[in-house]
Amino acid sequence: MTASESPPADTSPGSPASGGLLAGRRGLIVGVANKRSLAWGIARRAHSEGAELAFTFQGDALERRVRPLAESIGSAIVEPLDVTDDAQIEAIFSTLAERWGRLDFLVHSVAFANREDLLGRTVDTSRAGFATALDISCYSLIALTRAAEPLMTDGGSVIAMTYYGATKATPNYNVMGIAKAALEASIRYLAVDLGPKNIRVHGISAGPVRTLAASGVSGMRGMLKVMPERAPLGRNITVDDVGATAAYLLSDLSAGTTGGIHFVDAGFNITAMRHPDRAAKGS
Repeated sequence: MTASESPPADTSPGSPASGGLLAGRRGLIVGVANKRSLAWGIARRAHSEGAELAFTFQGDALERRVRPLAESIGSAIVEPLDVTDDAQIEAIFSTLAERWGRLDFLVHSVAFANREDLLGRTVDTSRAGFATALDISCYSLIALTRAAEPLMTDGGSVIAMTYYGATKATPNYNVMGIAKAALEASIRYLAVDLGPKNIRVHGISAGPVRTLAASGVSGMRGMLKVMPERAPLGRNITVDDVGATAAYLLSDLSAGTTGGIHFVDAGFNITAMRHPDRAAKGS
């Protein structure tokens, strides 16, 4: 993927940095909820690396949070999007085609399950709840990528956010773990489909972070306590950690990679149990 001609220089505080990893690139960020969102961590780093960004929101409440963040980095495209509505998906990409003419990357940070389907037993998940979780959390990636493909005329990158609960059964994650497993499979199949067009597809499996989305998972406080005790790096991760990895995956530095799940979890996923020395020290 080669960088297209950069837009005229903008000296305002919110203008993208020149000369960064993503200078001249244009990307759509789907899923920012507030300043603590993983998607916002990615957006902030992409902007600092020179990217021009567009954002979406769903509903008035999220618009009030997302629009000021987008404006703080000079983004001029902030549009409504319900990922279950094909007409709205078509509308946002029509706007991007009209305003930009091309798209270099897409960030998908969207997931949802009914609260009652995240409590109790997975076996009690309702049929409707299962369909909702898979539609919003997984199929939306396919739908958005399909719409983005025609605009990625010079190659591109797609990133989707996932979690270790896709690989290992995680307390209180339930149907969301199933949806994330489907999402990770979709990443691999999309990478095969789009590879001939030099469109790369990646997943970032982030460790637990205090975000709006994570607040729906019971036991988050305990998860944040266990992470430093078991992870080789001995700490929880931050949204900035995720943003840094995303910048690499969206840039030409990762030109030879696609279809992978990249763990940003301080190494938690490689361990089988807490190290006894750390347990004794209570660290």
